[in-house]
Amino acid sequence: MTKQTTVRLPDELAAEAEAVARVKGTSVNALIVDALRSEIDRVRQDDEFTRRARKLLERDRELLERLAR
Repeated sequence: MTKQTTVRLPDELAAEAEAVARVKGTSVNALIVDALRSEIDRVRQDDEFTRRARKLLERDRELLERLAR
């Protein structure tokens, strides 16, 4: 399953992405998907990111529990 979304790129970045995709023999969409996967993998390895994510999830859980009372 896929989800369609719109990404607004500055003209220069869009041109560079198109050039890179052309040279790699792929689409700009595939290039963006690969870049997002790489960034997600990177932040998963970042201890500070995971600490902040856990803190946010805990805060949200507590808020939802209060609202459910």
